[in-house]
Amino acid sequence: MSAGNRVEEFLDWLVLERGRAVRTCEAYRRDLSGYCEVLASRRRNPETACEEDIAAFLRREQSRGMAPASVNRAMAAVRAFHQFLVMEGVRSDHPGSHLELPKLPTAVPKALSESEAEAILDSVGGADPVSRRDRALLEVLYGTGMRISELVGMSLADLDMSGAAVRVLGKGGKERLLPLGRCAHEALTAWLVPVGRGEMAPQRWDTQNDQDAVWLNHRGRRLSRQGAWLVVKKRAQQAGLGAKVSPHVFRHTFATHLLDHGADIRAVQELLGHASISTTQVYTLVSKEKLWEAYRAAHPRAVLSR
Repeated sequence: MSAGNRVEEFLDWLVLERGRAVRTCEAYRRDLSGYCEVLASRRRNPETACEEDIAAFLRREQSRGMAPASVNRAMAAVRAFHQFLVMEGVRSDHPGSHLELPKLPTAVPKALSESEAEAILDSVGGADPVSRRDRALLEVLYGTGMRISELVGMSLADLDMSGAAVRVLGKGGKERLLPLGRCAHEALTAWLVPVGRGEMAPQRWDTQNDQDAVWLNHRGRRLSRQGAWLVVKKRAQQAGLGAKVSPHVFRHTFATHLLDHGADIRAVQELLGHASISTTQVYTLVSKEKLWEAYRAAHPRAVLSR
């Protein structure tokens, strides 16, 4: 079997057996295509590759100026691919199991202050359908911390307005139920009415997927990731914060503000849908820094003399 066919077999397995998202598989396909190019240049294939071949691919990715996180993602794709080949009996060994990956610096998420978050939300006025949609979208992002993919994937059946909750489908096809706070619930209620979402609904739906969508664009279709991103950027720019805001910043802000106000980190982990507590712990670095800032600003003996 050709290298390309082996890769496609692996990607099919990721989707069907592991429930990986299409976007993840597309990234893996690009990474593995580059890996197979390196193997071909060295007259190798996935069945005969050795550790030095994988190291050569690693060096190539680094020489192209890729960020450490991107290099690690590419190497994760290669490792998972070879694990699959071992599982399928194509190989008896994993050639890259002992190869060290570049270390990533600890990234501290950039969160908005409470006043900045409020400024963005307050910048959306008016009772027209677009304003109603944008206000609800921003309130849900800030009030739930869901990922942008989870946001645009929301369908009407996922909403429990009487119970003030929403069901989202996260990474790996895992479902979780998120509470809708008062502001998010009120904004959604104002959007899901005839003069809101009803005004943006077409006379005839193109697909059932569009008809089921919570968020609609101007053409009456399900709002895309790019469309939601543009809503966030537009409203942030109106508040003078466009340069530092993206949908994911709202997720960071949600987590940081919860921890700032005393939320248990494991509760935050569940709300964010993190598989590991270590992923959530990075947000505590932000809160600790704010704690030190408050100490230095308030305690009379905190500042070192010069």
